[in-house]
Amino acid sequence: MTNEPTDWKLKLRYGRLKTPLTHYTLMAAGAVLEQKHGFEPPLGPAVTSMRMWAEDDDTAFDLFRSVSTEVGFALDGKIDFYRTDPSIPPTETNHAYDIRFVPFDPKA
Repeated sequence: MTNEPTDWKLKLRYGRLKTPLTHYTLMAAGAVLEQKHGFEPPLGPAVTSMRMWAEDDDTAFDLFRSVSTEVGFALDGKIDFYRTDPSIPPTETNHAYDIRFVPFDPKA
């Protein structure tokens, strides 16, 4: 019996699964201004992060900004990004997943 997640990860690592996309994790500070699209983080200061498959660095930044706005999050400025190992297989299009919000107290 085979383990599906392991299979696609191994195929991706050793070039048997090809994709024009790169996997990223991006994160930034900002504020949750609205609770939209099923996301219900506390309103106020927070850090958001998301994982994604994107064509290139610029596309990843654009997707991060777009999705952040769409879910009611206002970015404060600096966006940290990393090329990371995926937890889901690539698709044919750019997409974000695993969107998270971590509230914080700016006075702390």
